[in-house]
Amino acid sequence: MEIRWLQAFVAVAEELHFGRAAARLQMAQSPLSQTVRKLEKDIGVPLFERSTRSVALTSAGHTFLPHAYRILESVDIARQATRASAGGVYGRIKIGFTGVLNHLSLPPLTRALRQRYPDIELTLVGRIMTRDAITQLDSGALDLAFVGLPVETASVSTRLIRREPFGAVLPADHPLASEPQIDLRDLADDGFVTTPLSAGSALQEVAMRACVDAGFRPRVVQEITDPYMILMLVATGVGVALMTSGIAAITPPGTVFVPLTGEPIYMNHGLAWSPRRVSDALRVALAVSEEILPTPD
Repeated sequence: MEIRWLQAFVAVAEELHFGRAAARLQMAQSPLSQTVRKLEKDIGVPLFERSTRSVALTSAGHTFLPHAYRILESVDIARQATRASAGGVYGRIKIGFTGVLNHLSLPPLTRALRQRYPDIELTLVGRIMTRDAITQLDSGALDLAFVGLPVETASVSTRLIRREPFGAVLPADHPLASEPQIDLRDLADDGFVTTPLSAGSALQEVAMRACVDAGFRPRVVQEITDPYMILMLVATGVGVALMTSGIAAITPPGTVFVPLTGEPIYMNHGLAWSPRRVSDALRVALAVSEEILPTPD
């Protein structure tokens, strides 16, 4: 059994199409078919059911697939470890982020990592709210995540990277849209667009708490997970939203960002990771983040 046989098998198993798998492996379809048949002959059972219209895994193929994944992963880990012993830093980092809220922090960090450590493979996973981020860091599904602080768990480590005051995002034709600042209480009769309460968003929790502290419970007219879609719904006139000052420069047409009067209400942005799962790649990523995204005074 050869490694390239396993790579061919996995490609076909994932694509369920010999033509697409061949293109993915940058080889012709006929040699790919021959490679898969060599693997099947070596194992002694067919791994695919083939017809003129479709390709499907046999029960043996389904059984073999997770083992093939593990073998290829072990080979990759061995290759990385060998290279690392020669002084380089190799590995993979999966980073979770919310979306538009991280547009000032995520790009400079990932650009610096790609430039300094090109052999570290970065995977970015969007629309990850704080609660889900903590769960996925703890399970190992994520290595690093942008979160709202504080987080109430001892299973992850965190570091503050940015503090942004809240303001109001209003439709351009809102009566208060031309004001230089507004009191949060002036929005008590407006409908609010927010992330769902069940999503575990730190943005939503801080914003709702601020409204309650201002003396009213906000009337939520629509909930949506994507923060940028919240801005789009404000632009359509659905309601108003509370957002951090970092999005002021990228609000869509038809909206305005207006600061709030009084004591600032801050959103504390942080990085989180599991201290039990710090690889060499994550270690250098954390070091780079301290330079690129220093903790504010």
